[in-house]
Amino acid sequence: MHRIDIRPFDAPLGAEVIGLDLSRDLDADDFARLRRAHLEHHVLVFRNQRITPEQQIAFSRRFGPLQVHVLHQFHLEGHPEILIVSNIVENGRPIGLGDAGHYWHSDLSYKERPSLGSMLHAQELPTEGGDTLFANMHLAWETLPEALRQAVEGRFAEHTYLAKYETLRHLSPWRPKLSEDQLAQVKPVVHPVVRTHPETGRRALFVSEHFTTRIVGLPQDESDALLQALFAHSTRAEQVYRHRWQPHDLVFWDNRSLMHLAAGTPDHLRRKLYRTTIEGDVPF
Repeated sequence: MHRIDIRPFDAPLGAEVIGLDLSRDLDADDFARLRRAHLEHHVLVFRNQRITPEQQIAFSRRFGPLQVHVLHQFHLEGHPEILIVSNIVENGRPIGLGDAGHYWHSDLSYKERPSLGSMLHAQELPTEGGDTLFANMHLAWETLPEALRQAVEGRFAEHTYLAKYETLRHLSPWRPKLSEDQLAQVKPVVHPVVRTHPETGRRALFVSEHFTTRIVGLPQDESDALLQALFAHSTRAEQVYRHRWQPHDLVFWDNRSLMHLAAGTPDHLRRKLYRTTIEGDVPF
């Protein structure tokens, strides 16, 4: 039996898991405890996890089927379930997605079944920068001014992977031109602006500057103004936890409850992490 200690952060979300080695078998009781902690805290940080890609995939799969990212160019060789998040260039070619998280977003909100959660395992960290910010979207909804609540209640919004893709292509070398097959995998979808968490029943805002393009049924200018107000409200400091990475951290967050943002890494410093993404439910 593991002696697991779950310590909440002094932040609007998040907890650290102490005393757990994910390279060893996790019994059903401990796993159930982790699930509950994940639902309660939305981000779990597992320190000093010296696990292989296979072990990360196996642990991720205990929470549900895995989703394979559309950018096959940045899959870990032999492990399409792992997306390499990295700013490293070798032989003139990027080895991973270097601008991942450039805008606030919830992973794969552009899919019919967006992600339940993502796990990011640190492989190589910079000596400065590289933080990840998480915003609590339950709090965003619960503190939303009444006028904004009324404006979005019962409404739907369109999400598309391509919303900022060309902008990012012009900013950085990380975005390859998408093939016809890749474009077919990322057709726009429509989700409720306010979603209900399928496991806790809590409501959360579910729009992001990265993937949400418009609120269905509103003129574009009204939709733009409303979305800007929602984005600004969602990422207020009192709803955000900043994760400062430590070597071999594995961070597991709930995409149904949170948005996240990469704070950025100086270009000359190397950063590499492995991401797995667990499939969720159709939002309601």
